Amino acid sequence: MTTLRPADVVLHPVRLRIVQAFLGDRALTTGELRAALPDVATATLYRQVAAMVDGGVLEVADERRVRGAVERTYRLRAGAAYVDADAAATMSLDDHRRAFLTFVAGLVGDLDRYLDADDVDLARDGVGYRQHALYLTDDELADLVADLRAVILPRLEHRPDGARTRRLFSTVLVPAGDDDPSRAAPPGGAGATAGS
Repeated sequence: MTTLRPADVVLHPVRLRIVQAFLGDRALTTGELRAALPDVATATLYRQVAAMVDGGVLEVADERRVRGAVERTYRLRAGAAYVDADAAATMSLDDHRRAFLTFVAGLVGDLDRYLDADDVDLARDGVGYRQHALYLTDDELADLVADLRAVILPRLEHRPDGARTRRLFSTVLVPAGDDDPSRAAPPGGAGATAGS
């Protein structure tokens, strides 16, 4: 088995989408994964799932016989597709550019798929995107990250129960490199939020 580096996952658009489909501790069969990613060719999807199993990113959670064939249910291996500080340090600057582009393209695809659905109500569904300019010391940034973790981590434990809707929550944090206050975003930030 050749272990895939986290960069091998985040730099590949189909692999990144497969990982996103499993977020929230989901277990999916290849048929369910095909339904979640209908625009990905079946052969491509199967090839990438096999590579991700061989690479240690996905694992078989269950197997059962269905009409003489074995149906496998997969899940994401804990931490296997997460780029931590050590893994990020091994990536080149161009790797980071490609990974971010893949990430952003994934966000665009997620929004497109939502907007193409039959029942779209941005306010009801809490859809939004915003950008704020924050002036923070390094300590204040560390506090902000700790606060976000404290809010988000307990909610990562929620499981599907019929009442909960799976929602994708994405963050991007980048120094603006612009200390000219006249060029900062207005106090309300930039972006659109239908749900708040």
